[in-house]
Amino acid sequence: MRVIVTGGAGFIGSALVRHLVLEQRYDVLNVDALTYAGYLPSLRDVEGKANYRFLHADICDRAAMTSAIAEFAPDRIMHLAAESHVDRSITGAADFVQTNVIGTFTLLEAAREYWSGLDEKTKQALRFLHVSTDEVYGSLGDKGLFTEDTPYDPSSPYSASKASSDHLAKAWQRTYGLPVVVSNCSNNYGPYHFPEKLIPLTILNALAGERLPVYGKGENVRDWLYVEDHARALDLIAERGRPGETYNVGGRNERQNIDVVRRICQTLDRLVPGNRPREELIEFVTDRPGHDARYAIDATKLETELGWRARENFESGIEKTVQWYLDNEWWWRPLRDRYSGERLGLLKTAKG
Repeated sequence: MRVIVTGGAGFIGSALVRHLVLEQRYDVLNVDALTYAGYLPSLRDVEGKANYRFLHADICDRAAMTSAIAEFAPDRIMHLAAESHVDRSITGAADFVQTNVIGTFTLLEAAREYWSGLDEKTKQALRFLHVSTDEVYGSLGDKGLFTEDTPYDPSSPYSASKASSDHLAKAWQRTYGLPVVVSNCSNNYGPYHFPEKLIPLTILNALAGERLPVYGKGENVRDWLYVEDHARALDLIAERGRPGETYNVGGRNERQNIDVVRRICQTLDRLVPGNRPREELIEFVTDRPGHDARYAIDATKLETELGWRARENFESGIEKTVQWYLDNEWWWRPLRDRYSGERLGLLKTAKG
């Protein structure tokens, strides 16, 4: 099996690459532009493996994508390359539109050119997996779950750009027959997570004795998915998912943000006792604009049709995650030194 993974130096992408290279033994070409969240140390475990290679390239570069696909001749293209941080999208939307919309269009066209030249049997076997987010669905009330039929209602520049790319992917399947499958996942967490996101930010700030900023009152609810469970789901969807279909991937682990932060504090207090409870470091800050109240995924289709199950619940996953950060300062320290640990995306009030 020959697989191209775009964005394989990112958080979810690197977990997928490690899974495909080390566990599945597939031949993998990782294509990544190495923007701020692309971090090659996340791939230390696969460096030098005979079935892994890396290409430093931008998915917006049509010539590079056409050449890479033609030369590698993949059985699958698993597209994860994206700008993916809501906070950054609020103050820098242009990069999100460029990468997530124009980049996806460019990659779809390069894939279609390659696919069109294949014999019929190989055409039928190829899969293009477009990996997206539950944020395209907007915000839920207190009850209900996102399903594959939930109407799109994005709230942020990030989620709007991902919704646009989802529509492009589906359209290329319907119009041209390109065998595209789409996945939409809930919030991921786990090892190698860029330290500006809620869980790693909380872990590292708490370790350093620094304030733990929480938006609003911390009542926003997210469904948490351990990243290695997600990687297994993506592999399964690419293998067995039906072209034109969407598969939602969720961990069935709803938690309020404040409860996530408190659980991390309690875990650290137990593993690395300090002078005072780390919950005392929690500081509520001004909420970000367009902050969706609740996300929750119904993964029934994935579970029943393809047989996937999450192996980690939130308690086991957060324990593994905290322990990983305690054991792997070599990975996070250089990132921490270039990122001070503040929450991003708050719009500055105009004066005068």
